[in-house]
Amino acid sequence: MAAVFEKPSYWQRAAPMFRGFDGPLAFAVFLLVCAGLLTMYSSGYDHGTRFIDHGRNMLIAGAIMFVMAQIPPQRLMTFAVPLYTAGVVLLIAVAVFGITKKGARRWINLGVVIQPSEILKIAMPLMLAWWFQKREGQLRPLDFLVAAVLLGVPVGLIMRQPDLGTALLVLSAGLSVIFFAGLSWKLILPPALIGLVGVILIVIFEPSLCADGVRWPVLHDYQQQRICTLLDPSRDPLGKGFHTIQGVIAIGSGGVFGKGFMQGTQTHLEFVPERTTDFIFAAYSEEFGLLGNLFLIAGFVFLILRGLAIALEAPTLFSRLLAGAVTLIFFTYAFVNMGMVSGILPVVGVPLPFISYGGTAMVTLGMGLGILMAISKSKRLVQS
Repeated sequence: MAAVFEKPSYWQRAAPMFRGFDGPLAFAVFLLVCAGLLTMYSSGYDHGTRFIDHGRNMLIAGAIMFVMAQIPPQRLMTFAVPLYTAGVVLLIAVAVFGITKKGARRWINLGVVIQPSEILKIAMPLMLAWWFQKREGQLRPLDFLVAAVLLGVPVGLIMRQPDLGTALLVLSAGLSVIFFAGLSWKLILPPALIGLVGVILIVIFEPSLCADGVRWPVLHDYQQQRICTLLDPSRDPLGKGFHTIQGVIAIGSGGVFGKGFMQGTQTHLEFVPERTTDFIFAAYSEEFGLLGNLFLIAGFVFLILRGLAIALEAPTLFSRLLAGAVTLIFFTYAFVNMGMVSGILPVVGVPLPFISYGGTAMVTLGMGLGILMAISKSKRLVQS
């Protein structure tokens, strides 16, 4: 008797690709995406095609997340060294013959103009997680020194461009891997205390340190001005301090309940600069108020806690380190953006995840989410 085989349906063939997706993580992202679309429509509806482009970028990020989620963590390990090496080589190429815009050399033309520093946001934690996986069970102080060098090279090249915001993100991603790998608190506390003392001294001696003609070593002039403006925005209220002052005014004018959807006067009268990119949190706060901010912060907290839970339950050291680092990338994005708009951190070019407009950043976020999904799926496969 001839056996009869039924051809599987499209859904039966596609179902394994969706099986194992982390529901709580997807729900947190869904809430943040909804908040981002609402805010972008309000702040960018009269800004050309900004809202439509934002939606397109989210769809692209979603597709990248879906593809990355199909790659097992063991396979991701094979990309670590090539991706890191390519990123560093491209950063060196940028330093030699990169494209300069507005005084910064951050781009290179390879037929398509790209910003290589963006590659390191994912390549850096991949590389360090790979390194510590190879050294598992035999870690020595020298291994942490090698990790510091691997981190310091790209961060130094990015700061030379100069691009303080991206350098901060890459640095935080790398440091999180080193911390999760077991770096001793004895090595963490001294530089942390030195940094705290330095901040206190800068605040105390701000009048003399920020006086005209005083130049700080190491930092570029514009970086020095950003710190001085943070300490006293009224020094230049219509120039360097304008962004910070208007951001704080917009946040405060939202009150508890906000002015309402599309009712933000500071936003729509164009007092809030960069209202669809770096300062979109000010536009959001004005319209949705304190309650809206608490909802947004709760969404990010839930996303971060879920990411850390995935890291904690990951089956291998590589997966744990990578998931933890990727999760803290989201934390750094959100904390730095909200901090600079609120006037507690210097203004740097860091977008608010899923809320701010930006194609490259959205792609990076999609890759990060895909990695978390892949690690979560691998955990479930091991358990089954």
